[in-house]
Amino acid sequence: MKAAVVVFPGSNCDRDLAVAFEQAGFDVSMVWHKDSALPEGVDIVGVPGGFSYGDYLRCGAIAAQSPICQAVVEHAERGGYALGVCNGFQILTETGILPGALLRNAGLKYICKTVELNVATADSVFTQGYNAGDVIGIPIAHHDGNYFADDETLAQLKDQDRIAFTYGDNPNGSRDDIAGILSENRRVLGMMPHPERAADSGHGGTDGTAMFRALAELSVSA
Repeated sequence: MKAAVVVFPGSNCDRDLAVAFEQAGFDVSMVWHKDSALPEGVDIVGVPGGFSYGDYLRCGAIAAQSPICQAVVEHAERGGYALGVCNGFQILTETGILPGALLRNAGLKYICKTVELNVATADSVFTQGYNAGDVIGIPIAHHDGNYFADDETLAQLKDQDRIAFTYGDNPNGSRDDIAGILSENRRVLGMMPHPERAADSGHGGTDGTAMFRALAELSVSA
């Protein structure tokens, strides 16, 4: 299995994401934002958390225009898998791969703590290691994690069972407590919480491990 983790100026969770993939058995490549192509045979692309380009303009907006993001868009359009975490989720919405937008937290403060997440669906490669209704503990660390989408988009997400995770106690004001969503083909997940920070017992929790183990079962190369 092959994973590519994209690195932007300001990424700070790229290594954490790479280690989580490696521990699950992936062969991992780090891909620089100025590259115009992904490594051959990549199964999944990881878009990590951090502060790409210093979060100038709007979180993820500049990163979405980088050369590598065009390759990520093409990868997703071919049916490839992708996981965007925190800033990575923001980037995926800015590219249009995922719907909606991430706004400033309702309390206007940066939040860094472990939160309870409800697994809203187990019907995806990302969440199949859980049961729908499971409650897991995953860290968050963001200032702009307030998920917003219009009523029509929210209705589609619900009707198509594309809400992957919801917050038990909404920390940022996200509509309908949304913490993570899936693409229409269910092969792209964007989420604000950091599963890679809950994939090693030395970090205080392992509730994110099931996600990476499930991803390691991918058998179709994009």
